[in-house]
Amino acid sequence: MSHIITPDICDAHPQVEVLDPIFVNCGGPDAFYGPIRTVKCFEDNSRIKEAVAEPGEGAVLVVDAGGSTRCAVLGDMLAEQAAGNGWAGIVIYGCVRDIDVLAETDLGIQALGTHPRKSEKHGEGQRDVDVTFAGVTITPGQWLYADNNGILIADDRLPLEN
Repeated sequence: MSHIITPDICDAHPQVEVLDPIFVNCGGPDAFYGPIRTVKCFEDNSRIKEAVAEPGEGAVLVVDAGGSTRCAVLGDMLAEQAAGNGWAGIVIYGCVRDIDVLAETDLGIQALGTHPRKSEKHGEGQRDVDVTFAGVTITPGQWLYADNNGILIADDRLPLEN
């Protein structure tokens, strides 16, 4: 994967959208990018579990968990499964848990924060729908670029310099 620096991407591609700076880096890689797939859920990670069980093919899973800070929708087992299935990263508008293990996982992860309580599993939520949070509407098929500086959304894959 090419090394990315989001400030440089913003300078070269001013049309990109920038998510509000509310996320923290929780995964192993500091930077990641890929085509977007989405999940919309609230305190139920059933659809996330379905998605990470499938081949990621370098995609980034963008999860609108409603901004909930009452439980985590991603933990070590799902993160390790996502990494093993070729996902580049996961961005969660919600919380994660097992932070020490996530930091050692070969998966880019950004979330609002951490919470020790697991989510419910009732099979609720939607996949591959537009989601809106952090000031941006995100559509499956767009591209996400993330590092410690922030998270960017582009309509198409951007040419990156190595």
